[in-house]
Amino acid sequence: MGIRKLKPTTPGQRHKVIGAFDKITASTPEKSLVVGKKSTGGRNNTGKMTMRYIGGGHKQKYRIIDFKRNKDGIPATVKSIEYDPNRTSRIALLYYADGAKSYIIAPNGLEVGQTVVSGSEAAPEVGNTLPMANIPVGTIIHNIELRPGQGAKLVRSAGAFAQLTSKEGDYAIIKMPSGETRKILAACKATIGSVGNSDHGLEKSGKAGRSRWLGRRPHNRGVVMNPVDHPMGGGEGRASGGHPRSRNGLYAKGLKTRAPKKHSSKYIIERRKK
Repeated sequence: MGIRKLKPTTPGQRHKVIGAFDKITASTPEKSLVVGKKSTGGRNNTGKMTMRYIGGGHKQKYRIIDFKRNKDGIPATVKSIEYDPNRTSRIALLYYADGAKSYIIAPNGLEVGQTVVSGSEAAPEVGNTLPMANIPVGTIIHNIELRPGQGAKLVRSAGAFAQLTSKEGDYAIIKMPSGETRKILAACKATIGSVGNSDHGLEKSGKAGRSRWLGRRPHNRGVVMNPVDHPMGGGEGRASGGHPRSRNGLYAKGLKTRAPKKHSSKYIIERRKK
């Protein structure tokens, strides 16, 4: 999966760097695994705007991704690698031996025609999902569950990977992409390999219009607002705005926002790097 830098034929193309679609093998999604997706424009059920800077954007359909991988022992063949507008990674369409179909997040190195399988008996190979108790120490993993059977919650975006560093009793010790080291129950499943489309971080939109296609409306800074709208607003001329803070007065630099008595704190061995 590479990237393409375009020739500067227009101002919008000058700095544009987009992902290459050379690994994508199908242009239309599997109809049985697609549902409609409603755009809210940042409004709640009464029509009041509760999230700013959201609206417009291209119409998208949601692809149903199998994050649980609970069809244990049934081999599945990779039919195609597809684009998904709802996530940074690519998705892979699986055809199971029993006739079922499902989408999974495509790991790096997964090819069309390859066979993947899930379950405790599965080999620790790219695309296979198995409990962390059965994964060798030092393996690169993604799509990690937080509770057994819940479905993958961690390490799902393009290019992300975690590492299984050790095991202690019922727990596996995982080094997260953020640098955090934490315990997760070894009965939780994880998928072998790193998430594909690792060049996503090198992409540049090139123009404001591409943000509008993604449903992002123009975002204005607190410094340029009036005092009634933001704590950093007001002042004569171009005032600096004082101490950086959010619209509701919380400091934006250095204030700890994690709850001090959060239940999961006891599972964190080393905090993420600042």
